Amino acid sequence: MPQSRLIILFIGLFIILSMTIWLVSSLYGLFMEVAGNAPLLANLLILLIIIFLGFILFVFLNHYFNFSNPKSYRKIQPSARIPQDKTEAATTTLEAVKQQVKHIQDKVAQQALLSSAREIEENLARRELQVVVFGTASAGKTSLINSLIGEMVGNVEATMGTTPVGKTYRLKLGEVVREILIMDTPGILEASAEGTQREDLALQLATEADLLLLVVDNDLRQSEWKPLQALTEIGKRSLLVFNKIDLYPHEEQEIILTRLREKVRDFISPADVIPIAANPQPVQLQSGEIIEPEPEVLPLIKRLAVVLRAEGDDLLADNILLQSVRLGEETQKIISKQRRRQAEVVIERYQWISGAVIAVTPLPVLDMLAAAAVNTQMVVEIGQIYGRELKGDQAKELAMSLGKTMVSLGVVKGAIELLARALQTNFATYLVGKAIQGVTTAYLTRIAGKSFVQYCQQDLDWGDGGIREVVQQQFQLSRKDEFVKSFVTDAIQRAIIPLQGKEEVEEEWQYKEKDDWEKPKVTYQDDW
Repeated sequence: MPQSRLIILFIGLFIILSMTIWLVSSLYGLFMEVAGNAPLLANLLILLIIIFLGFILFVFLNHYFNFSNPKSYRKIQPSARIPQDKTEAATTTLEAVKQQVKHIQDKVAQQALLSSAREIEENLARRELQVVVFGTASAGKTSLINSLIGEMVGNVEATMGTTPVGKTYRLKLGEVVREILIMDTPGILEASAEGTQREDLALQLATEADLLLLVVDNDLRQSEWKPLQALTEIGKRSLLVFNKIDLYPHEEQEIILTRLREKVRDFISPADVIPIAANPQPVQLQSGEIIEPEPEVLPLIKRLAVVLRAEGDDLLADNILLQSVRLGEETQKIISKQRRRQAEVVIERYQWISGAVIAVTPLPVLDMLAAAAVNTQMVVEIGQIYGRELKGDQAKELAMSLGKTMVSLGVVKGAIELLARALQTNFATYLVGKAIQGVTTAYLTRIAGKSFVQYCQQDLDWGDGGIREVVQQQFQLSRKDEFVKSFVTDAIQRAIIPLQGKEEVEEEWQYKEKDDWEKPKVTYQDDW
């Protein structure tokens, strides 16, 4: 308690105590006078005085502590609703994923995602706990499983690559209600193309586990530490198993164990770093007799039982929710790529149309074209691809904003200079004058279209840097020499040479105003 508060408390109590003493002394005389004639009334008077003094003391202390603790006056704001049931959240996420998957045009990818969703739903229904054994090829993973389930399930020698695919076995631990599925995985860090494929499979299986057992036979190498850290960062509950302790003297065992716990202390508890000997080496006695020691896996079994009994439900719910979210992210990536391809087709079509229009009807001042660099209809169609229904006025305003931004940033002037050099290098001089405005307009249309795609990808948000930063970024991406040469070649072939007269362009466009062209609206089957 702060010193100032203590001083205030003591002063207040001193005043109350002083007043109490004075009041008691004064009332004592009154009590003696009344008690002689009416003893009952005198006792009632004393009781009322005691109640009154107690009330004063209560009011003081209550006011003091409330005043000293401003938090008690804070209005409690209703917190955002957080799903209490992770299973319900996972189910909701899966339903949303299945709705999104319907919009994927690639049927193979669509079926693969739906199959993954069904598998997650089946795991949710079975509610089994999946434990994945993960590690290098010779760390003793299969031997560990042999010891845990009490029977041979594979080749237990240290030969690299003895487990080409993941294998699942059932395990029952006392006091753990749920059935446990324990899975062996291919080894990691194998030096071959086939080994890399097995490692990818092992990482995938580890990602899908409810509980991960990383098996090592010595201190952690960097190549082992990185995947373990990555898995724990996405929420994987992990135990680090130090196997083959029988190969080390006791002092060395302790040194290695201490190093392991130190390296993983940020994401694995010391209690979850467990030394074992899954397949101890034979021991020869002085008599010459060779004995086979029993596996030393009891510490791991005990820890598994404790973790799965105490955390089993949470581990299952967390993993189901994680898998649902990851499936949703994968679906979004596929949809995002699909939308980018569709938007690229729209941009390419409009860039050649706008370039052709200006090539056959050149304007005297090219800066005027910047405001019309993105046709309103192109903006509308890109918006449709990203599920944004933009009205004509909104689309026109966005197109004009992009055009004005390109002028203010000097993108128009820079594009003229950039493309003029490319045209003079690759084409006859007589063609340059006719083509420069058309090619530049197509180029500016592309930059504006790409900028608008980025705007849509960010949920109609230009980002912290605003529209200027987005336009500048797209201009920088579009001014690489190889791209400019290829673009100029395409522009001449597609927008300049094929057009022999204005009529061919006017069939594609209907003029509304000098800076506003309208093209027949395109309706997408895949309308988000």
